[in-house]
Amino acid sequence: MEFAIASAIGVLAASGVYLLLRARTFDVILGLTLLSYATNLLIFSSGRPVVGKPPVLKDGLAETLANYTDPLPQALVLTAIVIAFAMTAVTVVIAMREHSDLHTDHVDGEEPDEEQRGGRR
Repeated sequence: MEFAIASAIGVLAASGVYLLLRARTFDVILGLTLLSYATNLLIFSSGRPVVGKPPVLKDGLAETLANYTDPLPQALVLTAIVIAFAMTAVTVVIAMREHSDLHTDHVDGEEPDEEQRGGRR
């Protein structure tokens, strides 16, 4: 299971970085979203999720630390989801304003020349 989670984190992070390096604003927004998903999964997996255990200690379960799931990573992930949603909303608004002002979705504000694209048509 650890390999599956580590692979998912790696694929999400690599895809996010690739999309961030693209020159279109929509790709940058998707890249930021995938990076936030990878970060959330990393934080959640660091809390050693345990199936069927309570997230908070009760009076009768305080014998060992193996009897509960750490609630801190879960709280951090919930907070990160809210922050990522707000960041995505602000980025979309900025991208829409840029597109309406410059009439392009290129992050530099201008389309690359034919020579920079390799002369393809």
